[in-house]
Amino acid sequence: MKYPLSQIPNWPELGLESRWSASALAKQCQVSLRTLQRHFIKHTGKSPKTWLIAERRRQVRARLSDGRTVKETAFDLNYKHQNHLSTDFKKGFGMYPSEEAAQRPAKKSPAVAVL
Repeated sequence: MKYPLSQIPNWPELGLESRWSASALAKQCQVSLRTLQRHFIKHTGKSPKTWLIAERRRQVRARLSDGRTVKETAFDLNYKHQNHLSTDFKKGFGMYPSEEAAQRPAKKSPAVAVL
C-alpha cells in the first residue's frame, strides 16, 4: 500500500486477508508492527491484536446471524476448527453460538399465496 494508514478504508477485509495476525497485517500495509500499533492505539484505543480479535468475533456473529453454520463460518474466517470458533465466541460474548442462536427469534418464511 502506498498511502497513509489513516486512509485505508477496508480494515476488516485486510484483517481477514492477514489471517487475523497483527504482524501479517503490518507487512501487508508495508509498515512496521510498531507503526501499526501506534496507529491503532491512536485511532481505536486498542492494540492491533485486540482489534483483530474483536473484529473477527464481530464477523462471526454477523455471519451466524445471517444463517451460516458454525462450520462454514469457521472455514470462512480461518479458524483451524469449528470448536476454536465456539470457544472464542464464548470468550467474547459469554455464550456459545448455539446458545445465542436459541435466543434469537425464528425467522419467518415469506407468506405463500394459496390459489
